[in-house]
Amino acid sequence: MKSKAYLIVLLYLFFTVSGSLYSIGERTITLEAEAIRKMADYSAGLTEMSLIRAKPVLALSSARSSFAGIASPDLVLSFDEGNPVLFRDSIRHYQVSASSLLTAVDAVNARAGSGAAFFSDSPLTLKPHSNAALFAPNNRFYDFSMEFWLNPLKLENGEQIVLWTSSFPVNTSAAFLPQQILCKASKNRLLWSFQNFFFSPDGAKSITIDIGGVSAVVPKTWSHHLIRFDSATGMIEYLVDGKAESIEYATSTRRERGEVYTPITGTGGNFILGNGFLGMMDEFRIYGSHVPGSTVQKYPLRGGRIETKAIDLGEGNNGIVKLEAFGGRTAMGDRRINNEYRQNGRFRFSDDSEMQFFIRTSDNPYRWNSLWQPVTPGADIAGSISGRYVQLAADFYPSADGEASPYLEALRIVYLPDEPPLPPAHLTAVAVDGAVQLHWKNSPNRNVQGYLVYYGTTGDDYFGEDAALGISPINVGKRNEIRIDGLKNGTLYYFRVAAYSAPSHIGDFSREVRARPLRGQ
Repeated sequence: MKSKAYLIVLLYLFFTVSGSLYSIGERTITLEAEAIRKMADYSAGLTEMSLIRAKPVLALSSARSSFAGIASPDLVLSFDEGNPVLFRDSIRHYQVSASSLLTAVDAVNARAGSGAAFFSDSPLTLKPHSNAALFAPNNRFYDFSMEFWLNPLKLENGEQIVLWTSSFPVNTSAAFLPQQILCKASKNRLLWSFQNFFFSPDGAKSITIDIGGVSAVVPKTWSHHLIRFDSATGMIEYLVDGKAESIEYATSTRRERGEVYTPITGTGGNFILGNGFLGMMDEFRIYGSHVPGSTVQKYPLRGGRIETKAIDLGEGNNGIVKLEAFGGRTAMGDRRINNEYRQNGRFRFSDDSEMQFFIRTSDNPYRWNSLWQPVTPGADIAGSISGRYVQLAADFYPSADGEASPYLEALRIVYLPDEPPLPPAHLTAVAVDGAVQLHWKNSPNRNVQGYLVYYGTTGDDYFGEDAALGISPINVGKRNEIRIDGLKNGTLYYFRVAAYSAPSHIGDFSREVRARPLRGQ
């Protein structure tokens, strides 16, 4: 009897199959993060990140402002294109022109998405090229909001973050009023100035409004800035990291009561971002509505999840021994990556960021015969979990403050292939009167369910019928010794033993032994 060759069938070329044996019969399949992402059956809230480890890892996607159903996006600059030449307004209301000195940073340094802009006296120009743009020429509008993330290197006085300029024609003459929206740095704070931007209902009068922050903007740290206007009350509100800093009123009284002044744009208006500014900017957006407070956590508190497709371990009913995981948690501080690496065990960190892992198996890749079972990486899986196909899942949760993400570098499946077990060793036979006593060492395979004893009166012909226990082969269960009675004295008998993991999975024969029962022995 010969054991069948066993082939591990992989669904993807990205699988790395480890040839090491954790114990006799165990095999491993290692899935690196890139393979897990490409073979995902379901993925939400996750992205691939570089520079954390030598190879890419999976981590939470950074949170974005989302005002679906509430806000009317007028301009959205994500800076995710990776190259300033490719920076685009995804709403297509504005034409974007980048300075040759402007650069981009990757997802590790960005606040949201896969990239951010890095300014070094290298401005970005935004010009309306659609009549639908909020800041198109000669447009009167009402509610609006503007937001962005900022990470200055120093934030010196006079650095300009946002500048919009235009010219408003005066009806009584050929003169023009200069219009301006300016956001600049002053004493480590941002100050906003709206010059001749808000007009009375009849368009005859304009006012200039200055509004500034109270909290200092910390260099080398991301902060969120939102300024919004409510035309129902005339209130202009400036928020930093979701907290109100200052309130002014665009009204005739400059207080809560009075005639509300609303924005009117002139001609030739353009935005210039980052003129003289040194640092990073991310997710610059303009809305045609008064938006609620934005999401200021780096990572969504709801977390993320990934589930692999069915992984084919080959023919048979393979037993899953354990799942191993390699990863950690990462956070940004002072533009440096703070990385904590871990192998196996509980993936929960001191800041409450964590990952949880799950597994399920089946003999049919479209019908799973078990629910998701939580597992602790590196620990033997409790109970029996087996099948031809295995599916893995991982939940990712950020830190309590939403500023750090766990990451996954690789997963490794340790399993026992459902192939015939190795034969028992050191089989011995001792003849006695009308019987033979057999003894052997157990097969080293962990999935052995029992042993079959074969006997006969010629070598390689094991069809004996003399034994009291029955014809060959005799199923002796998990015992490693047996006395076979009912044999004929003076007849030479030949014996071999094979282990089995299932009735249809019988391993190779042990070595052959022989013995002749004799009267009086």
